[in-house]
Amino acid sequence: MIEYKEFANISLNINGEDKNVIVKPSDTLLNVIRDKLGLTGAKAGCENGDCGSCTVLIDGIPIKSCITLAVESIGKKIITIEGLKETPIQKAFIEKAGFQCGFCTCGFIMNCQGLITMNPNASDDIIDEWLSSNLCRCTSYNEISKAIKWVLKKECK
Repeated sequence: MIEYKEFANISLNINGEDKNVIVKPSDTLLNVIRDKLGLTGAKAGCENGDCGSCTVLIDGIPIKSCITLAVESIGKKIITIEGLKETPIQKAFIEKAGFQCGFCTCGFIMNCQGLITMNPNASDDIIDEWLSSNLCRCTSYNEISKAIKWVLKKECK
């Protein structure tokens, strides 16, 4: 186990690029991504892991970056919303109007990208379960669910 004291110069693989940053051991991945690397798609909502607006993919798994230490992400592949390039789920959110104010949208898209990758045959119950890990105050989850089903080529009404 590596012990970090005061500050550490670490390398993080973010969106396919290695980035060197100086962090404190207590710095969250969210703060490093936003404040040190200027990638502002992941939002600071609740900052305790409840809302999901800070969701990123780490080795393909949706992770809440506000409760993940940056040093825990060394050697892993981190993808932020800025690293997704015209993915089907991004297009589906537009096509199915899966957003309103937009604050939570990036977190939902990252969570949905993880779902689609990990569960390409996801049932309605699995989709609902995954969506329950993110919060939206503006819209129903209907449109977001329709976006996922559209990508998975399920029937959407």
